[in-house]
Amino acid sequence: MTSLNFDEQDGILRTISDAPPTHYTIKIQSLSLLSVHSLEKYESGVFEAGGYKWKLVFYPNGNKSRNVKEHISLYLVLAGANAPQTRWEVHDAFRLFLLDQNTGKVLEKNERHFQGMKLDWGFDQFLSLKAFTDTSNGFLMADACVFGAEVFVRKEKSTCKGECLSMIKDAVMYKHVW
Repeated sequence: MTSLNFDEQDGILRTISDAPPTHYTIKIQSLSLLSVHSLEKYESGVFEAGGYKWKLVFYPNGNKSRNVKEHISLYLVLAGANAPQTRWEVHDAFRLFLLDQNTGKVLEKNERHFQGMKLDWGFDQFLSLKAFTDTSNGFLMADACVFGAEVFVRKEKSTCKGECLSMIKDAVMYKHVW
């Protein structure tokens, strides 16, 4: 069995629990086909928890846009919020988990809150690929894995006025003549 390191990094608590979170679970079968089809990530369907809509985003080989290597990445994303709004915050507690299919226990990681400027939170280095693929750990069994999330909204609040500038690099200009 690969040694699992549960030292706190970035103030994030990692634990093993007998009770899996209950709000949303994803079972990915034939995980290796994501790589075969050159898919860098998987986005779950939308689920509701705490009065908001969410989705999970899983990178089986790490989030390349954040230079993550040799780890799996997992994020909780506020869904249906296309344009960030700078005037709100959602204070929540959420847990992301990975099921040990051998024991039924879960590897959990806990996180913080959402703001209008940032619609996703999660873990660039949720677990090392070595620990994830080691079948004695039970996380990846018969090319299948189970992830999930639990979200508890504690409070919402509006913040000060502000703005968000969003620019597109190398935007293509179109001219329409009527």
